[in-house]
Amino acid sequence: MGYTLTYRKAIQDHLFMKTPLAAPTNLWVALSTADPGEDGASLAEPTGGYARAETDGDDWEAADSNGVTSNATQFSFGPASGDWGTITHVAIVDSDTAGQVVARGVLTSPRTVNTGDTLIFAIGELDIEIIDNLAA
Repeated sequence: MGYTLTYRKAIQDHLFMKTPLAAPTNLWVALSTADPGEDGASLAEPTGGYARAETDGDDWEAADSNGVTSNATQFSFGPASGDWGTITHVAIVDSDTAGQVVARGVLTSPRTVNTGDTLIFAIGELDIEIIDNLAA
């Protein structure tokens, strides 16, 4: 999972002392049946018994020596009251509805969620890092 262009720009402006970047109070984990895209505009969340999972700083490990942050708590979605389809992506969003996509990533094993199913991400299953786009 990597940060969207909007947040990479915000981090860069913060690092180069252009614009301060305040830490968010809460974030939400969102599911998507499509790639949310670089700007997050294509986030395709399921409906029917679905809600984003609220998260705070205690739900995440500090970045490791490789700059990867993993979930320190389990995230659970559902049970689905209708078929959600195949969940292919996960996003971190700054609001419980709408909002900006902070980070997004593809699931290495997409998961089909049918009526009555609950989707669970175990501790350590979600990894987030700032992707290095350095071209040689």
